[in-house]
Amino acid sequence: MKFPIIAIAAAAAISVTLVGPASADETVSFAGKTIKMIVPTTTGGSTDLAARLIGAYLTKYLPGSPTMVIENMPGGHGVPPLNFIANQAKPDGLTITLTSNSQVDPITFRTPQSHYDPAKFQVVGGIGIGDNIVIIRADALPRLLDKSKSPVNMGSVTGAPRSGMRMAIFGAKFLGWNVKWVTGYPGSPDLVLALDRGEIDMTSFPRFYVTDKLTDTNKFKIIYLDGLNPKARPSGRKDADTAPLFTKAMEGKIADPKIKAAYDYWRASRIFKWLALPPATPPAVVGAYRTAFEKMTADAEFQNKAQTTIEGYSAFSAEETAALIHDLASTSNEALTTTDDLMREQGIDLAKAKLKGGSKEE
Repeated sequence: MKFPIIAIAAAAAISVTLVGPASADETVSFAGKTIKMIVPTTTGGSTDLAARLIGAYLTKYLPGSPTMVIENMPGGHGVPPLNFIANQAKPDGLTITLTSNSQVDPITFRTPQSHYDPAKFQVVGGIGIGDNIVIIRADALPRLLDKSKSPVNMGSVTGAPRSGMRMAIFGAKFLGWNVKWVTGYPGSPDLVLALDRGEIDMTSFPRFYVTDKLTDTNKFKIIYLDGLNPKARPSGRKDADTAPLFTKAMEGKIADPKIKAAYDYWRASRIFKWLALPPATPPAVVGAYRTAFEKMTADAEFQNKAQTTIEGYSAFSAEETAALIHDLASTSNEALTTTDDLMREQGIDLAKAKLKGGSKEE
């Protein structure tokens, strides 16, 4: 996998954390204005649902209580709308975007079609979308650490394995997992059915997705929670909420700096949404948005609706979100290549995965 080198300046990412609320002599008002929130996905997905909820409440706390409209601009993995916001949208506070970690991933924004740097957007805040578990059939569990027996079939979606599924890459390499990848499933419902039928032995899902699925603990065992989102709230499913942390199991296991960089790339690839303004937006406007976002996420009514609308909802400040963006966007090309090498080593057909376009969790 070859990418043009794009320098991501740490200072640029850090700078987005330094804008505070508007001062008294920098009055900002959106009275009588209409704000357009651009969402680079189709309707009905997690990014769209989060955008519509935020759009309904954020204006309550923005000065002047403006109107907000949602404009979906799907296609191109989100690159065209972010190009527009970075290079054409007026930085007057009337255009904003809610997008996902997919648009921060170097695989997306280091393509020739991309003309934006995610670290240069003015971040308002972020939304966490829970975390992931690894679940295995109980009858396959004895084979997971015994390489004298037939491998455990690890189910994956069409395209590249999702973030949660990639735990098995490092589990096989460093924790002695005896696994064989079975790819090509269209989505999570298909994997649930395959696991229930015994077509596969193991896979990964978002924690909240399995609160009411595969719940027979005599038949299915949750062996790990990824441990990537310390702010993730409990799902109510005891075996998921108390599962060992995969990140804890991996501590001290990787000595090779190249593979450590690939592991850090996985750690940075957790699912989050980020709300942002164009790069040149004035500090007073950015401050007004950040203050409104803080008040919105403290609103009990918003919190209740967010927890029922957005699986695994948690809120991140502008500073926390900027750090997430920086960690993912600054991933080296070498780390991406090493990740590919690890997948090929385990029999994952990357050429086929890239032809299919991968599986985005948006």
